[in-house]
Amino acid sequence: MESEDDAILRLRSRAIPTMPTFPDLKSSLDGELSPGKGQQSSEDNHITSNGRIEVEHVISKKLQLKKKAEYLKSDLMRQFDTQVNDFMDSLIEESTSLEPAPVPAVFSPPMSDKERSKLRHFRPPHGEGKLFVSRRSLLDELFEVNHIRTIYHMFIALLILFILSTLVVDFIDEGRLVLEFDLLVYAFGQFPLVVCTWICMFLSVLFIPYTLFYLWAQIHSGSHSHLRLYSLLFGTLFLLYQALGLGFLPTYTVVTNSFPPASCFIIILEQVRLMMKAHSFVRENVPRVLAWCKEKNGPGPVVPQVSQYLYFLFAPTLIYRDKYPRNPVIRWGYVVSKLLQVLGCLFYAYYVFVRLCIPQFRSISLQLFDLRAMVLCVFNSILPGVLVLFLGFFAFLHCWLNAFAEMLRFADRMFYKDWWNSTSFANYYRTWNVVVHDWLYYYVYRDFLWISQKRCRPAAMLFVFTVSAVVHEYILAICFGFFYPVLFCLFMCFGMMFNFILHDKRKGPIWNIIMWTSLFLGQGVIICLYSQEWYAQRYCPLKEPSFFELLKPRSWSCERPDDRL
Repeated sequence: MESEDDAILRLRSRAIPTMPTFPDLKSSLDGELSPGKGQQSSEDNHITSNGRIEVEHVISKKLQLKKKAEYLKSDLMRQFDTQVNDFMDSLIEESTSLEPAPVPAVFSPPMSDKERSKLRHFRPPHGEGKLFVSRRSLLDELFEVNHIRTIYHMFIALLILFILSTLVVDFIDEGRLVLEFDLLVYAFGQFPLVVCTWICMFLSVLFIPYTLFYLWAQIHSGSHSHLRLYSLLFGTLFLLYQALGLGFLPTYTVVTNSFPPASCFIIILEQVRLMMKAHSFVRENVPRVLAWCKEKNGPGPVVPQVSQYLYFLFAPTLIYRDKYPRNPVIRWGYVVSKLLQVLGCLFYAYYVFVRLCIPQFRSISLQLFDLRAMVLCVFNSILPGVLVLFLGFFAFLHCWLNAFAEMLRFADRMFYKDWWNSTSFANYYRTWNVVVHDWLYYYVYRDFLWISQKRCRPAAMLFVFTVSAVVHEYILAICFGFFYPVLFCLFMCFGMMFNFILHDKRKGPIWNIIMWTSLFLGQGVIICLYSQEWYAQRYCPLKEPSFFELLKPRSWSCERPDDRL
């Protein structure tokens, strides 16, 4: 007969609930505590001849059981907390992407045929698709974790090593410490003219689109006839301004004055940004005026104030709204830190080019085009290409946009998502640059589907890729001064192919590795080919090139060395 203590111990062991989320612990507990198994024989060995259980064995078993119960409790609470956080994050993400749709009134009176037809053809305004909410940038949250911030410190340490290596090499070659930034001085040349050009562009975008829209809205609010003719007139004027005033004139200024690369990028990127903002302003407000003209549900159409439009031109978003979520105060220390980080990334990129790019491509560009040299060039360009990718992302999408958002008290800081965790290129394209992706989604993809009545989704996706590839190639062609459609081919060929092969159904770490490998190789190809063509254009200039010679890459046939940079 079992003793009373032994019976109590067995009853307690049976009362322990099974934990399906911890099968390894459950099996260990069952193997040690369940009656009728090997445990019975081991316990019988501890029973003395007079029927008593050794006290030390009982105490040790109770302590083991208590430790396992505490471990189960802590592990269960940790998993529960993780699952709740994931659920809340997904719930917030889904709620921000919800679009208002017509909901049939269940308890309302029956609708007439006219109302039912109107509801069937109802299409919510595009502006309601993007919901702005107050949220921080993802890196600001991640940098609060010491493990993630250590990676940031590693990049700073690498910058220090770049600076030291440059100083040591200059000391060995020159016999003195030389800390010159001639490349930066050259890249940002003609800066006063850059500022004057930008001011002219900004003032034209501030007054011309707003004035055209205001006059058009006033005509529609009155009792004028021939409204379609007026709409055609103002629409034509707006498109002419976009094409000539904002499209051609800045490009002409850049080309005729031979702006250096960095100055070129400032003007051309601002040109594209302002064109996208002007389109968004008109695209979001024209449907509101047309809806008012149809319903006549107020004294006049809602026309945004100049201050609202001015705020939008500076706000770090390409989707117009009359109001955005705002923070109560400006953290000027945060602004200064982000601007200093932008400056640090600029010097970081300078040292990457000085130490890793210029010495390599200056010698490679003197050789004739060769497959072996090309393969070696691509793989040697992966490291500087990846560093430039990280620096561009961190400097612009995180630091620059957050600095302006803080100065404007703009509260929605989701300028990017966790693109580094992407297991598909489709998800990478959506999360890398959320600011541009939103504009392409709402004003290119969705408008294309609306025009085609949602019957050509693959064509809409192809159109989005084409627009993005053309704009990227246009920026590089104007800023570098030559046409070499490497990025266009990568977008339209490999980008489209990977978008369908590495789609959202691909999950698991292996697909993330494939995505990163492809991204690294792409960066190596871009840095290698564009750098070779840059030096070839300077080593082998053409006095009177034909149109075909302008399209043909100079690096394929350049052999003549020169001492110029």
